[in-house]
Amino acid sequence: MDGKEFITSLKNEISREVVGDEEVIELLAVALLSQGHVILEGVPGVAKTTIAKAFANAIGLSFSRIQLTPDLMPADITGGMIFDQKISEFRMKKGPIFANVVLADEINRATPKTQSALLEAMQERQVTIEGNTYPLPEPFIVIATMNPIEQEGIYELPEAQVDRFMIKIKIGYLGSEGELLLLRRKERGEFSSVKPITTPEKIISMIEKVRNVLASKPILTYIYEIASKTRMDERILLGASPRASEHLLFSSKALAFLRGRNYVIPDDVKDLTTPVLAHRLKIKAEFSLDGLKPEDVIVEILEEIEVPK
Repeated sequence: MDGKEFITSLKNEISREVVGDEEVIELLAVALLSQGHVILEGVPGVAKTTIAKAFANAIGLSFSRIQLTPDLMPADITGGMIFDQKISEFRMKKGPIFANVVLADEINRATPKTQSALLEAMQERQVTIEGNTYPLPEPFIVIATMNPIEQEGIYELPEAQVDRFMIKIKIGYLGSEGELLLLRRKERGEFSSVKPITTPEKIISMIEKVRNVLASKPILTYIYEIASKTRMDERILLGASPRASEHLLFSSKALAFLRGRNYVIPDDVKDLTTPVLAHRLKIKAEFSLDGLKPEDVIVEILEEIEVPK
C-alpha cells in the first residue's frame, strides 16, 4: 500500500464515525509512520477519545485507554509481578501500556511520578519491571489528551515529557456547517463502526518505506535553521531541542510519503513546523503577557528563512 492510498482510505474509513478532522487524521498518520507520539488538546466533547479509538480500529492495531488520575500509580500503567496461587509463584501481569495504540486520557491529571512511567515506554519502546525489560508491541504510539482550560487538579508536564511528544494537535469546535452535519448524521443514525483498512505488518512495511524517503542536504539545513532560530530569539526562554529537529525531519519524511513522494520538499517541513515545534517553545513572561504565542514566532521565523530550491 502506498502513502496516498493509505491516507485516503484512512480518512474515508474514519469519516464513518467522525465528522471533519481530516487534518487531525493526517497528523496522527504522520506520527504513526515516523514512530512519534501525539498530544491531542481540546475542550471536553470535541471527540478526542473517539478520534483516537477510530484511528486505532482503522489501522487494525490493538488499543488501550488509560484514564489518568492523581491516585494512579506507575504500576497501573506498566503492570507488575503478581503471585499466582495456582502455580505458587510470581508471574508478570502486563499493564495497559502493552498495546499498539495507547490513549493516555487527561495525562496532566496524573502526578509527575506516574507521568514518568510513560517516559521509558515512549522513548525506548520498552518497560522495566523489577529489573526485567519487556519490549512493547510494534508499531507503538501514545496519544495523550489534555484539556487547555482546566487549572485545578492538574500537574504540568515536565519538559522532558513534552519533548518526547512529536506532535501536538489542537482540536477545536467543528464550526456551524460541521456541527450541523454531525447532528443530521446522528439524528439519521448514519454513523457506523470503523473497520480495519490495513494490518500491523503493512504498517511496519510503510514505516520502513518512510525511513527510505530522501531528505537532501538543503532540506536538512532548512530544518536546522528553523530550530536554531528558535534558540536565538530573544523572546523565547526555551527553544527547540535537537530532538525537536529530529522529529521535524522524521515527520516531514512521513508527510512526503503520504503525499506520494520519496523525497522531502520545503512545503512538507513548513506544514509540520508548528505542530512539531510550538508545544516545545516557552515564551518569556514579559512577551507572553503581551499575548505573544509560540505559533506567532514560528510564522515569523518561516517568513525570515530563505526557502531552499
